[in-house]
Parts: sequence; C-alpha cells; structure tokens
Amino acid sequence: MAVAHVLASRSAILACALFFAAPPVVWAQDGPIVLVPHRAIYDLTLGKARDTAQVAAVRGRILYDFDGNACEGYTLQFRQVSELDSGEGKVSTSDLRSTTWEGGDSKRFKFTSQNFLDQNLVDSVDGHAEHGTSATAINLAKPEQKALDIDAAVVFPTQHMVRVIEAARTDKTVLDFPVFDGSDTGDKVYNTLTVIGRKLTADDRKHDDAAAAESKLALVPRWPVTISYFEKSKPQKSTEQTPVYAISFELYENGISRALSLDYNDFVVAGKLSSLDIKQPKPCP
Repeated sequence: MAVAHVLASRSAILACALFFAAPPVVWAQDGPIVLVPHRAIYDLTLGKARDTAQVAAVRGRILYDFDGNACEGYTLQFRQVSELDSGEGKVSTSDLRSTTWEGGDSKRFKFTSQNFLDQNLVDSVDGHAEHGTSATAINLAKPEQKALDIDAAVVFPTQHMVRVIEAARTDKTVLDFPVFDGSDTGDKVYNTLTVIGRKLTADDRKHDDAAAAESKLALVPRWPVTISYFEKSKPQKSTEQTPVYAISFELYENGISRALSLDYNDFVVAGKLSSLDIKQPKPCP
C-alpha cells in the first residue's frame, strides 16, 4: 500500500517532465523551439526491482494529451493508472489525474490534480502560480487555502523542457535549477539536475514503438536525458544527495519523448510509447 502511494504522489512530477511537438520537414538548430499538440499513450511495466522493493510486478498506462501554442499557452491533460503487485496476493491501484496550463511567456501556471488509491481519493490539489520581480507567488485553493512566495528563479514545466532542448542543441550536458510543477501538496519546490547525453543517430537505440512508425520523426535529432528531482526543503546531509525521483527518456528536438524509465528509488518502471497522435497545430493569430 505504501509503495502504491509513493508511485501515485510522484507521478505528478512525471506529468510535468514531458512535452511533445510535431516537426517541420527540416530542422534548423538555431530556429525557434515549437511545441505542437499531440496525444500519447505509454504502457507501463516493471523494469527493475531493487532489494528494498516490495514490488513483484507493475502494470499500467499513461495518457498524455498536450495542446495549445505560444500565444494562448499550453494545456496538459495527464492520467497515470498503475497496478502494483507485491507478490503476496496484494494488489494496489494508484490513479493520478491532473490538468495544467502554462502561459506562452512562462510567467503564469495553473494546476489541478487528484490522486486515487484503490478508488479512494487521497489527495486533491488546485492552485495557480505567477512569476514576479522578487518572488513567485503561489495561491492554493486545495488541499487548503494558502498563499506563499517562493524563489523568483523557479522554472515552470514547459519552460524547463524548452531549456533542456536549447541546451541539447548547443551540446551543453548539465542543467541545474529549481522547478515548481504543482505536484504533491502544491507548495513544493524541487531542485533539479538534468544530464543530457550525446546526440543519437538514426541507427542508435532502435525501438519497436509508436515513434519508430512515425515518418515525421525520421530526420529529427534526439538525445538521452535524465532529470533528477531533489527536495529543496530538506537539508543536504552529504555531497551525494539521493533524488526523490528520476526520469530518463529519449528527447526529440521537437519535444517528443520515448523510452521512459521512471526511477522511484526502490524500483524502476519502464514506459513504452504505444500510441502517438500528432494533432494539427493551431497557429498564433
């Protein structure tokens, strides 16, 4: 039961770590980064269980529906349902549902989410955040009415991914900055460490997934990326702080991600892109 709750509570971070887009025929490294609507489904399985894990199997699915443009902002409808089998006849199901909106200028962010465990609502979050000159203001309606100021330097999820793509284009390998994504109780800030590997060629790491069947991706560069999330509120007791969560994936220059690896410390969940529907983009007026 505890393992399932951890999986549900940290899934909101995943919802904000992935962004997708559709490419033009030719990509220019110095051209603008364009995030275009799409709908993707990932099938989840247990990738690895470490000695401390009480998990024998994982089955589940992620639904990821991204829409909008730089003028109207970006919306994300996300749902992750995961069934965890302890191997002792106990099966728990976690169900995270979230909706976010981020302004095209990355100054405003709205978020709402619900966490269910075995069909019982355990967490509900609703709020919005806005960057100011000296601080970022957060206003929560759920789980309780609350207003607070956090670091003005925090980055919202869409801008986080844009920065990763910008860094990958220029062969920068490490990024380090705080991120606010509205996850957990809606008032947490995470320090993030992003590591970007060398650009992959078309013949590198071939996968039998929906991206492999998408001709529009054939000429788009991609990179292996790992993003680790650390609790900013907790003091660091050693030089090697353990992340609360880490996600690895292959990131296309247009934002599409494939080959997910979700590391919850005790166990790792693999996410295979089983469906990808690239929508018709809506241009700015």
